[in-house]
Parts: sequence; structure tokens; C-alpha cells
Amino acid sequence: MANPQKRLSENVPGEFFVDSTCIDCDTCRQLAPDVFAEGAEYSFVHRQPTDATQKRRSLRALLACPTGSIGSLGDADPKTARDDFPLLVDGDVYYCGYTSPKSYGGSSYFIRRDGGNWLVDSPKFLPPLARRFEAWGGIAHIFLTHRDDVADADRYAQHFRSTRHIHRLELSSQPGAEHIFEGLEHVNLADGLVAIPTPGHTAGHCVLLLDDKYLFTGDHLWWDRNEQRLGASQSYCWHSWEEQIESMRRLAEYRFEWVLPGHGERVYLPAEEMREQVLALTARMISTDGVNTKLSP
Repeated sequence: MANPQKRLSENVPGEFFVDSTCIDCDTCRQLAPDVFAEGAEYSFVHRQPTDATQKRRSLRALLACPTGSIGSLGDADPKTARDDFPLLVDGDVYYCGYTSPKSYGGSSYFIRRDGGNWLVDSPKFLPPLARRFEAWGGIAHIFLTHRDDVADADRYAQHFRSTRHIHRLELSSQPGAEHIFEGLEHVNLADGLVAIPTPGHTAGHCVLLLDDKYLFTGDHLWWDRNEQRLGASQSYCWHSWEEQIESMRRLAEYRFEWVLPGHGERVYLPAEEMREQVLALTARMISTDGVNTKLSP
């Protein structure tokens, strides 16, 4: 629960505020960009909600915050927005919300699918969210992009008896995983679902491609809202920048229209424009000119 006594001085007066426990994960800025803005290694309220839509988005941000750093001094009950999650992104793809401090507020996604639903990375394990998943048929599979964003995947797997999919080089983060793949070749996990190894950020990092349209990218790349282009980070590359460059180059061989990252902004672009963005990012990575140095742009 956010503490009014720790309220950041940058917050404008009013109902919502951010306190000094904020870890600058970007969750609130994605969910309610009209209200929350980026400060010096934290978020703050730069404008109070002015209508019902903005207030609802602010309540979602409050609920999704991994560290409970957002507070409300008004009479709006955050529980009224509890069942908004998972939030529809597009088609049968949903954003889970309820980010976990274990994954530094990383985004996770839910895919409704005939033959069994999928969870991509993991939110906090919370009964209200688990009940929503149950109402939609449960979780048959959990795809884990890499070790940083597993959060409570083991609890979801136990609760739903899910099959967890992870690269062998990331297995120490989820040693009980049921399906382990390895190497650099892509792996067909199910009809329309392809795991693509993208080593670099970590040794066994992978992305998941759904129906040649949706790419769940973990910490491999994201949309930089400030520069309005795809971004990646050398400063937050834990394994090998050279391998990440090569992974990015190979990724241009695949067709997709959505980038759905663990950290950073989601984006839709037509497939050919997306490919051009990936190639341009690869070129910048090679020169290291203009590449983001923050994991949460």
C-alpha cells in the first residue's frame, strides 16, 4: 500500500500519487499515460484524471503496480477495476496486469486458444486473477522467455497443472519445467506457436511467435515511445551483446505485426514496416549509436 508520507514531490496535487518505493518499471505509464509520467528513475503523477476513463486507467495502474507504490486519496475503490484484467490487446491476446516485483514489473500475456490457453511469462499469483483464468478455461501451457520474468510461474503451473516451456539454458530459474528445448533452431510448440531462441540478453532467451502476427519478446526488444522506434539495451544485456545482435538479425527472417515485450511499450506495425524497424535496430545495435540504455524505455 502506497504511503502518503512518502509521496514524491513531483506529484501534482490531487487524488492519485506515487511514493518513493517506485522502481521505475513503466507499468503505470503504459496503462495510464495521461496521468503518469517518467521522472528521474521513478514515475509520478503529472496530471490528475479528468474523466471516468482516465480514473479507471489509473485504478488499473494502481492494481498492476508491482511494488504497491501508487496510492489514491479519493473515494474510488480499486477493487472495482480488479476484474478488468486480463486486458484485451488484440484478437485472443490479453495483457495480464498484476506485475510482480520478482520480474521487476515485467509484463505477461494470456492467449485464449482452442486446445488449451497459454500464459507467456508470469504475473503475480493472485486469487482474483486465477479465477479469471479459470473462467476462461484455465492455463494449459506457460511459455517462459527467460529467467528474469518467471515470477510466480511455478504457482500457476501447480494450480492449473500447466506444462511449462523453457530453454535449457534458463532452466535453473524454473527447474521443475515440464518441456525443455535447446539449441538455436526454432521449435514448433503447437499449431501456430513457434519458440525462437534469441540469445543475448541471457544465454537461453527466447521469443514466442503466434500465428505469424504476435511476437512476445521478453527483454529482447520493445517499442521506444520517446524515439518512436524499436529499441534494445546494451547496458541491460547480461550475456552477450554480439549474440543479441545476431539474434536480432535472424529475427528479421520472421513475419510479425505486434511486438509484445516483457518491459517497454507494446506496438503494432504492418509486417513490412516491422521488418524494416528490426533491420534498422540491428544496424544501430552494430554501431551502438542511439540504442536505449534503459530496460524500460
